[in-house]
Amino acid sequence: MMKIALLGAGHIGQTIARLLHATGDYQVTVLDKSAKYLSVLAAEGIATKEVDSENKAALMAGVRGNDAVVNALPYHLAITAAEAALECGCHYFDLTEDVAATKAIMAMAKDAKTAFMPQCGLAPGFIGIVAHHLAKQFDEVRDVQMRVGALPAFPTNKLKYNLTWSVDGLINEYCHPCEAIHGGDFIQALPLEGLEHFSLDGVEYEAFNTSGGLGTLCETWSGKVQNLDYKTVRYPGHRDLMKFLLEDLALAGDQEQLKDIMRKSMPATMQDVVLVFVTVSGMKNGQLLQEVFARKIFAERGEKPLSAIQITTAAGICTAVDLFRQGKLPQKGFIRQEDVALPDFLANRFGMAYETQRNVQSIA
Repeated sequence: MMKIALLGAGHIGQTIARLLHATGDYQVTVLDKSAKYLSVLAAEGIATKEVDSENKAALMAGVRGNDAVVNALPYHLAITAAEAALECGCHYFDLTEDVAATKAIMAMAKDAKTAFMPQCGLAPGFIGIVAHHLAKQFDEVRDVQMRVGALPAFPTNKLKYNLTWSVDGLINEYCHPCEAIHGGDFIQALPLEGLEHFSLDGVEYEAFNTSGGLGTLCETWSGKVQNLDYKTVRYPGHRDLMKFLLEDLALAGDQEQLKDIMRKSMPATMQDVVLVFVTVSGMKNGQLLQEVFARKIFAERGEKPLSAIQITTAAGICTAVDLFRQGKLPQKGFIRQEDVALPDFLANRFGMAYETQRNVQSIA
């Protein structure tokens, strides 16, 4: 049985804990500083430990003796958590979308005897697995476009948005440069730029640059693709209002105030939908072709409702851990999302959430 130290007992952390615990293949201990959140899991028979998650020494004491650390803490704690895993000889998995944190983790994994696999969520994460799988089928790749949105099913405000995941992560991706490949060259595009519109299943959307969604794809496909980019999907009008807040009101320079405003003024929702849309074009057998992969994953209602972002994010990291346990991924050093075979992911008991959920729509 694989012993897991799960850091974070928030919405995503609780979902991960329940999924891994239910299999019987993992001995899960959840670490968090919130006794309230931990008590919910403890009542379900899942082991918990109250720990100051911002204190590296406390984290090390909590994770020591486990086989792996699964980090579901806010992105700014990723480096601290990875360092604790390294020093305790644990494998490491996380959900971070932060580019700087990923590069730091990549460096510490270089000579490590254990495995380090960050960015195991939806985007970065599943979206990169899909794009890499499609691109490999071409003799010559021209364009790779990745579009992902976690959206309220019933938008009612001017932003056409409700909180469906971490406010910290949301603002972080709106404020940092965005890696891309354009004309064969690596570039850093501006966040909130590159606005485009498209429709899917009769619904209108907009998409624009945000940071972190590509993971390591720019490095993997450097010199092999003409154009490669990632954009976040929202309902039309959202981007312009966010630019007003971040640029015209200068809240990009006071992100904590903006986060506080959003937490106080914007209701969270469990009624959401996750949209995944990937297009790859290029030459195959002498012909210019395009392949498309699209999914819509909806929230689950029931005794324990799950939002679509909970389902997709938890499925991503649980699948990574499960495939690692099965020996289908490298067992040490830095593991990229591109190391995951899409068929293995979708056949996995956790990854099936992207295939078998009721109301999933696909074009592949």
